[in-house]
Amino acid sequence: MKAIGYNKNGPITEPESLIEFEANEPELEPRDLLVEVRGISVNPVDVKVRTLMPPKNGTKIIGYDAAGVVRKVGSEVNNFKLGDAVFYSGDLTRPGTNSELHAVDERIVGRKPQSLSFAEAAALPLTSITAWEILFDSFALKEGEGTGESLLIVGAAGGVGSILIQLAKKLTGLTVIATASRPETTKWVQKMGADHVINHRDSLVDQIKALGTKPRFVASLNGTEKQFPAIVELINPRGHIALIDDPQNLNIKLIKTKALSFSWPIFNTP
Repeated sequence: MKAIGYNKNGPITEPESLIEFEANEPELEPRDLLVEVRGISVNPVDVKVRTLMPPKNGTKIIGYDAAGVVRKVGSEVNNFKLGDAVFYSGDLTRPGTNSELHAVDERIVGRKPQSLSFAEAAALPLTSITAWEILFDSFALKEGEGTGESLLIVGAAGGVGSILIQLAKKLTGLTVIATASRPETTKWVQKMGADHVINHRDSLVDQIKALGTKPRFVASLNGTEKQFPAIVELINPRGHIALIDDPQNLNIKLIKTKALSFSWPIFNTP
């Protein structure tokens, strides 16, 4: 089968950092599905893995999100059958989804929504899982909670932010304050359902004060290193900050004076 992977980790300029090659059909474990891949998406984790993780035992297949059709099932599969359309985010410890056929544990697989194409469905898993973890695991909210409280999403126009806005508005009572900096991204987060939009190129503190509110929850999705002092200044005491980017220098001691909680979610493997 055809697959996409790399033989040498490093920058994309490396000749062996992204290659097409022939791979063997995956062998199934008892709870595995063999999926004929019809759609994939590219996430920041793909770039990080390809850049930082040396391949072991030959060429490493990349990719995590996928949608496709079940072609074989393992001996202990209970939830799926041949021909089922599925979507999922794969397992960091196993070969990736950028291949014609992919083996995945059924316990991290969902049925593809009928309203979505394979390409559309493949764009959802990792961003949706991350947004869900932030809202319901990190912030420990339950559905219907949050009325009277605010959520600030820094860098809200990306994949995770787009899903997070919708989950918060659909499943909680939170008021959502989204940051965006360009006219098109401002319109996008408004379309997703944000109650307020502010510009992260300007002072977050001044703009939040002008709204007459203070967030209890902050999801910082990019630019955390630059925005962290402002986030700590404007968040309510005993609030919660979650981030997903990779700041090189972060003065975590700043959160002590407000007794803040801090989370750094990562998608799970089975």
